Amino acid sequence: MAADYLDALNPAQRRAVEHGVTAGGHIGPPLLVIAGAGSGKTNTLAHRVAHLIVCNADPRRILLMTFSRRAAAEMAKRVERIARKILGDKAGVMADALTWAGTFHGIGARLLRDYADQIGVDPAFTIHDREDSADLMNLVRHELGFSKTESRFPTKGACLAIYSRCVNAESDIAQVIGQFFPWCSGWAGELKQLFAAYVEAKQKQNVLDYDDLLLYWAQMMSDADLAADVSGRFDHVLVDEYQDTNRLQSSILLALKPGGRGLTVVGDDAQSIYSFRAATVRNILDFPDQFTPRAEIITLDRNYRSTEPILSAANGVIGLAKERFTKNLWTERSSSAKPRLVAVRDEADQARYIVEHVLENREEGSLLKQQAVLFRTSSHSGPLEVELTRRNIPFVKFGGLKFLDAAHIKDVLALLRFVENPRDRVAGFRILHLLPGIGPASAQRILERMAEAADPIAALVALPSPPRTGEDWKAFVQAVGNLRYSEWPADMERARLWYEPHLDRIHVDAETRRADIIQLEQIASGYASRERFLTELTLDPPDATSDQAGVPLLDEDYLILSTIHSAKGQEWKSVYLLNVVDGCMPSDLGAGTTAELEEERRLLYVAMTRAKDDLHLVVPQRFFTHGQQAQGDRHVYASRTRFIPERLLALFERAHWPTFAPASARPSSQGPRIDIGARMRGMWR
Repeated sequence: MAADYLDALNPAQRRAVEHGVTAGGHIGPPLLVIAGAGSGKTNTLAHRVAHLIVCNADPRRILLMTFSRRAAAEMAKRVERIARKILGDKAGVMADALTWAGTFHGIGARLLRDYADQIGVDPAFTIHDREDSADLMNLVRHELGFSKTESRFPTKGACLAIYSRCVNAESDIAQVIGQFFPWCSGWAGELKQLFAAYVEAKQKQNVLDYDDLLLYWAQMMSDADLAADVSGRFDHVLVDEYQDTNRLQSSILLALKPGGRGLTVVGDDAQSIYSFRAATVRNILDFPDQFTPRAEIITLDRNYRSTEPILSAANGVIGLAKERFTKNLWTERSSSAKPRLVAVRDEADQARYIVEHVLENREEGSLLKQQAVLFRTSSHSGPLEVELTRRNIPFVKFGGLKFLDAAHIKDVLALLRFVENPRDRVAGFRILHLLPGIGPASAQRILERMAEAADPIAALVALPSPPRTGEDWKAFVQAVGNLRYSEWPADMERARLWYEPHLDRIHVDAETRRADIIQLEQIASGYASRERFLTELTLDPPDATSDQAGVPLLDEDYLILSTIHSAKGQEWKSVYLLNVVDGCMPSDLGAGTTAELEEERRLLYVAMTRAKDDLHLVVPQRFFTHGQQAQGDRHVYASRTRFIPERLLALFERAHWPTFAPASARPSSQGPRIDIGARMRGMWR
């Protein structure tokens, strides 16, 4: 069969696409694709899936795992477009059969429901997001009496973080506490007790948390018969962004394809930056040696995004890494403009420098949207946000409040989850608290009565109206009853109509929040059922709320502000990187171990490789700090990041802003030449 549709690929991409594939749909040996930044990774992976389908692989037996549902949907569209060149109209049917494309957690949820009877799980389980999980952890923590200890017991957030890392890193509690939570070292025994009770509470309420979707899947794969059955459903398993997986995900993958045949993973060790989620760069570094014979490695090192000087500087930074797959990005995009390493006096000058150049680029034809300001930590952008607001420059900030974290969105979802699974105490507790006259004790009593009943909803309807709730109780019981039997997505509208009076009572900005709920209703209309909607929205939420993320609804153009973590996978014509100094990059908190320091280096590399034409690394000379112990408010001086040592400086254009004479030529700073304050006082004498 002619493979003209592969002609647009470069030689390395084509080798990755054709690896182990024959006209008979042969299942080839394991493959690791090291895909450098801007090297066409997504296009290569989509072509490989399409090529498998064209070569007679059954799309129903292809498992494609990405790190967002949207990425999986986009991948399916690309596959169809590519396959259509060979298969014509039949390609649409084939791509529609690519039903096993999604996230690790989404695929896990589907498999757990499919095998529920064989693993002792009720298939009607609901899924808790992080905040709901923390609330349940806190409830169990309180019931065990740990909230009344004389010494300070870890908060619900810390408890959940320890539990989550134990699960995802496949580490015991002592190791996790010792390495990541040393201040909790005296509570290991109590935390074990808490986690056991937390697991029991989830099972009683028929809920799974985010980590359970992987943990239960991994446990299922530990049974030889079940593992064989699950593995037998898929001829080909392809995983994107493998550098961002944790040990539990790696264990699942190796259990799916223990011999490696039909297994393809794609990623870039130089962009592994999510250890705070328990991701480990070791997964991709160690992948080839997991199999006998060793997995083949194909490196995509041609960059289609950045200019040659930007890539040279980025290669220089990552080239100093302690351990990596050798890879030097190259491009045919020549330019005489090196990335700028700009020294400024302080954060105020840093903000002014960026604003000046953003506006200058805009005057030269670059949209604000084509420019981005990146930073290590969300708080670093504060002075810049003030300057942008003062200059009336619209901006959007990513890395802030997420859509599902907004109180009004969580309220509506809690009602839907409560109807879907009335044994979900966290959802029930939240929704009952919305009713006037119902406090924690009343809510607990109601939920306990429901838990004792065979039919919790019937028990709720039969309860007498609590004192001081009035008509609100009747409206609530009626809403729950109606939602129990209504059709999707009509019950989303019913939930909104019930909630709107409470929205007006609770929030002063009710109108703006109402727009978010209408947006949620529109999102819901795209799902086939309430269960599917609640599952997918929890596993892959929208980015941010319209009212609190800073989205300028009245402006068609706006500047992008983003943490480096949120910027991964994105690209802009011009990129400005804040605070390229030790203490910020690497962060003081990220320089404790060699592994942490190496991840901070990779963060800088990821930030630099977002730029297409124009890259500015800004180095403030001093910072103003507040209340540093006995020293009080003061200026502290900073030095350029250690990741750009003297030997790399030739790769950058060095500048000062605003332009000023070298320190030796400037007036002495021993004291002022003129006393402006005295002159001003003299004006009123």
